[in-house]
Amino acid sequence: MQKHLRAELGNIDRLAKGRRVYAEALNPYFGYFYTVKKSLVRTKTKYQSLQLVDTDEFGKVLLLDDITQVADRNDYHYHEPMVHPALCSHPKPESVLVMGAGDGGIMREVLKYPCVKRVELAELDNGVIEFSKKHLPRIHGGAFRDRRVSVNITDARQYVEEHPGEFDVIIMDMTDPSGPSRMLYTKEFFIAVKRALRNKNGIFVMHSESPVTRPAAFSCIQKTLRAAFPRVTPFYSYIQMYATLWSITLCSQTAGVTGITARAVDKKLARYGIRGLKVYSGGTHCSMQTPFPYIAMLFRAPVKVITDAKPEFPDDFLS
Repeated sequence: MQKHLRAELGNIDRLAKGRRVYAEALNPYFGYFYTVKKSLVRTKTKYQSLQLVDTDEFGKVLLLDDITQVADRNDYHYHEPMVHPALCSHPKPESVLVMGAGDGGIMREVLKYPCVKRVELAELDNGVIEFSKKHLPRIHGGAFRDRRVSVNITDARQYVEEHPGEFDVIIMDMTDPSGPSRMLYTKEFFIAVKRALRNKNGIFVMHSESPVTRPAAFSCIQKTLRAAFPRVTPFYSYIQMYATLWSITLCSQTAGVTGITARAVDKKLARYGIRGLKVYSGGTHCSMQTPFPYIAMLFRAPVKVITDAKPEFPDDFLS
């Protein structure tokens, strides 16, 4: 059986049955592929290339500079844990800042909370927003039309530094820490994010790379966050469109994230009228916080704190 499987996997073209194959590296030695039925739209903005492809496995997929960003068939794998653990842990999230996330999926989930009165989107590339409005309605779900949303076409770091003490929850959905995005993964930036939170109940959320395919980046992000926040809590979940175990980290100054029980989460979701979630529940809020022992060992790795002066990651293969 294993010999037969290796033979099949050695012939991707035959497995693809005539489809175009899109292959993406997750590190210099490992990656994955999916099949593309056709390319729907290809364009460029001032900052990057955009492509929308129709795939067999994921439905419509948005690629930025040829890197998979979001898939409309199972985006909930990513967007639910990026939003709901933080908003359920906060006593009353009313003001939310979303950095990046021009596809609108993060805002779609945030806007499910009736207590949220204000959502600020800070996105540098307006081209991504306009592209997503037109081509990714299943992702944004009409979020851009919600009266609570304000769109700010600006550098996210500058926006954070100019708005101290304003937000209950801040969610960063940026590209991987490579190139200009590296400056959004530094100790100095995370300290600025902490200042932008309204009070000690505030929660900061970011994706924090894969502990499997980029363990050095994961470890550096965790150590850097711990240099800025007293409480740092990674959540672990398999995300199919990224083909690996992924991490999403919540940072706070209180025990709200780890202190809330599964029962309390389920009661909050019911009180807010949020139903039909596919990844997040009271049970998964607790289970996603438990690392495998081999991941826990990464916290003892001798990695550096990422700073403005030295923003390079040790396993950056994307630049």
